[in-house]
Amino acid sequence: MPEYCVTGGTGFIAAYLVKSLLEKGHTVRTTVRDPENEEKVGFLWELSGAKERLKVMKADLMVEGSFEQAIEGVDGVFHTASPVLVPYDHNIQATLIDPCIKGTMNVMRSCVKASSVKRVVLTSSCSSIRYRHDVQQLSPLNESHWSDVDYCKRYKLWYAYAKTIAEKEAWRMAEESRIDLVVVNPSFVVGPLLAPQPTSSLQLILTIVKGLKGEYPNTTVGFVHIEDVIAAHILAMEESKASGRLICSSSVAHWSDIIQMLRAKYPSYPFEDKCNSQKGDNNPHSMDSSKIIKLGLPALQTLSQMFDDCIKSFQDKGFL
Repeated sequence: MPEYCVTGGTGFIAAYLVKSLLEKGHTVRTTVRDPENEEKVGFLWELSGAKERLKVMKADLMVEGSFEQAIEGVDGVFHTASPVLVPYDHNIQATLIDPCIKGTMNVMRSCVKASSVKRVVLTSSCSSIRYRHDVQQLSPLNESHWSDVDYCKRYKLWYAYAKTIAEKEAWRMAEESRIDLVVVNPSFVVGPLLAPQPTSSLQLILTIVKGLKGEYPNTTVGFVHIEDVIAAHILAMEESKASGRLICSSSVAHWSDIIQMLRAKYPSYPFEDKCNSQKGDNNPHSMDSSKIIKLGLPALQTLSQMFDDCIKSFQDKGFL
């Protein structure tokens, strides 16, 4: 049974990945900045198989070499750790861009050093694919398309900017070091909460449903169920035929469509009803997930399934 390392274990994708790998019988190492922080890390120890087969280890994206201990000796590495939405922080460079780009290079260097690592699966994003002026003409977008970093800069789309550069750097390093790299490019991930508190993408959904910000994002984006994203990552690691980039995205919608869908089902919540004026992020487009479906990923779950699962978990945990 291969042993795996999952970076950033308290993140939305990472925590579900740890859960799924433990359920399959794997030994898992996961990295967090502070393994002693019971409040953040405690829920991982409650996962089935965690007591026997989970190691929670300290590593920091910005500390060179800090992943070496966690990666040395494992068969495969899932690099999922990356900041997502840092809404009220003005130092975007330090909180978002550097951890994403430098952190990816840091982890890749540790993978190069560890002779045991057979494959690295990087969690990138559809954000490194869909930001460009000709997105409508090109749709459906596939794995050959890349976001234009100048477009990202012009519209201050810093997450997309960071993810695009980080993924390109990972490919450059993989080629130079002959690492077997497979990249998963999920769209906006939705589903039930696993951690005690909503992580950034789920936090955004919660604030929209509760009408807490006064506006919703002017964004047209693909959405995907967390279960499909986890299945995609495991396929990317374990299927020998998996290679290159793998888009994992269900339907594309504007946030106004999502709110309309949810309001019809959950009329008692005070949803946001004003769209913000952000430009550059609302281009209609579609994403082609056929490559990963051909590899064996089951049919992707629908918008209503993923949002119902999400809302129900908010209700169950007392957030709604």
